[in-house]
Amino acid sequence: MSDEHDTAETLDVKGENCPMPVIETKQAVDELESEEVLEVLATDAGSTSDIKGWAGSTTGVELVDQTDDGDVYKHYVRKTA
Repeated sequence: MSDEHDTAETLDVKGENCPMPVIETKQAVDELESEEVLEVLATDAGSTSDIKGWAGSTTGVELVDQTDDGDVYKHYVRKTA
């Protein structure tokens, strides 16, 4: 569990390209309890806009934060319903 965003689970999709990071994120979020946060680790630069777009258009999901350290993009997604 990450202290930074109090994550319930971490999903590692490094090495995966579009659309797999979004597909696997959706599947992982479906397994969360309401209000739990999923941390997603990706290497696909497109995952930043893809996950943001998916979360913004999906009921019951909130994008909490996105960061990148140059090699790994981290996405924090909360299940709200």
